[in-house]
Order: sequence, then structure tokens, then C-alpha cells
Amino acid sequence: MFEKLIEILKANPRKIVFTEGPDARILEAAARLKADGFLTPVLVGNVDEVRAAASKGGFDIEGLEIIDPLTYEKMDEMVDAMVALRKGKQSAEECRELLKKGNYFGTMLVKMGYAEALLGGATYSTADTVRPALQIVKTRPGSHLVSSCFIMEKEGTELLAMGDCAINIAYEDRKDKEGNVVLSAAQQLAEVAIDTARTAAVFGIDPKVAMLSFSTKGSGKGGTVALSQEATKIAKEMAPDMAIDGEMQFDAAVSPVVGQLKFPGSKVAGHANTFIFPCIEAGNIGYKIAQRLGGYAAYGPILQGLNAPINDLSRGCNADEVYKMAIITAALA
Repeated sequence: MFEKLIEILKANPRKIVFTEGPDARILEAAARLKADGFLTPVLVGNVDEVRAAASKGGFDIEGLEIIDPLTYEKMDEMVDAMVALRKGKQSAEECRELLKKGNYFGTMLVKMGYAEALLGGATYSTADTVRPALQIVKTRPGSHLVSSCFIMEKEGTELLAMGDCAINIAYEDRKDKEGNVVLSAAQQLAEVAIDTARTAAVFGIDPKVAMLSFSTKGSGKGGTVALSQEATKIAKEMAPDMAIDGEMQFDAAVSPVVGQLKFPGSKVAGHANTFIFPCIEAGNIGYKIAQRLGGYAAYGPILQGLNAPINDLSRGCNADEVYKMAIITAALA
């Protein structure tokens, strides 16, 4: 998987912003990327602090760009751009204060075209990475929500995609002030399914999408069954050429025997490689079971629906995970 992504980056050189420049894990990954030469890291933070941390850890970052928001020479230009983007929601003074923080500053570097991608979250929470992205980069045209997926890899050969396991806690109808539904819960879940399938394709997966449930083809009632049923219908209408089916239980999704017994005639049942969970509880538990008991490496969360590749690290990540997520993030640009 990574060989393919690296070839993409070699053919299209890109810059990636790291919002937490002084962090030792970030520095180790940046030094490794510098040595490899197929991706250009940009480190955000106080220059002296970043260099001191790199020296302490023995990481060679000589020649890499380090940008300190507090001394950035184009800050006035950046403030004006952010004020325009926020459209009266924040004053120039408020924007200037936010831009002193690495997460907002780094996101504006991407928005202004200085870099193609951003990776944060080694010390920031997921919300602190996603919020600036939503306010500044925003969702891409046609997208109504940000979601996530994990790419699961086993023994370097088997690849799966799972979404959404990290962002959307549950799916509820969005209503206007008069109480009219403007975006149903099922439409949101259907969008997650299609976005996850498209992400999967970037990694060489030919997506066969299973809309997961505790029910298969109407065998159960209540809970999120109706949500998964309706989302399947909508997803098929939105992407008629995509292999999507459901609702189905996990055993029906992955076992050819069980799949054809419970869901006869389905082209997805028994052969699924892209799994859509009906809520974050199921998704988060599901991918971690695959990771801890199934022996899969989990890469993500990979954010979907944004206008630029911006991804979130786990605060418990190590340098190797930062390195690999940087490759994944930049390759999505």
C-alpha cells in the first residue's frame, strides 16, 4: 500500500504542514521524510524550541522550514484572509489570536495554498483539528458533513476500509428553523458510505460496500435498522455503479456461505471489503477488535468531505504512525 502512495508522491511533490513542530514524534517522522525525499514537511512552532527538541532527540531536520506564527511576516495578510472567510463571525482581533495557535495557523497555510495537506492531533484533540478545518477549509462542494474512515491492513496484502469510526457519534435529521428536514440521517449515512468507498479506491481497494447492522435484510427491527435500510437505498441512487448492499450483519458481509444464505443474490454479501457502521459506538469498537484481535494495522482516522487533506493523529501515536499518516494524507491531495 505504501509503495503505491510513495510513487504518487514522487510523481507529484507536495508539502505537508505539521501543526505541532516541537513534538518529538513529529520531529522523528519529519526527519525520516526529509531523508526519503518524496515529501516536504513544514513545521509550525517556535524556531528555537523546534531546533532544540530536534537536537535533543538526535533528529536531522536541517533545511526543513520552521514557521513561527508569532513572527510570521505575512500575518496581516493571513488575518485579513481569515476574516473574509469567517464572514463577520469573528473580528480581526479574534482571528489574530486564533492564528497564534498552530492548528489554526497551519490550516490557513493550507487554505492560502502554501501547502497541500496538514497533519495534526499529536497533542491537539480531534475537535481542535477538525474545527479549524470546518471553519477555514470547509467541506468540498456537494459534501454535507465530515466523516472518517480507517484503512485496515493485514500482512501487507489484505486491505479493508471502515467508516465512520471517529467523527459522527450518531446520525440525526438536520432541520431548519421551521422544523423541516433539510438533510436526513439516512442521507448523511449514505454520504459517509460513498465517501468511504472513494477513499478505499485511493488505496487500491475495489470497494464492495456493506451497510452493517444487527439485522440482515429485515431480519431484525428497531435500533438503527431502518436507518441502515434507508441509507442503503439512498446510496444506491447516489452511486448506481458502486457495489453497495445492506442492511446486513457482519458475518453475512464477510462469509460467502453465510452471505448467500442470509442475503441470496447479493454481489456484496460474503465479499465486502468496505464496512459502514450505523453509529460511532459500533464503528470504534469494530475497528479496534479487528486491530487488537484480528491482527490488522489501523491507519486513520482519515477525514473525508473536506476541501483539502487534513488528518487527525491519535494523541497516543508513535513516530512511525505519524510518518505513515503523513504519506496517506499527502497522497490524498
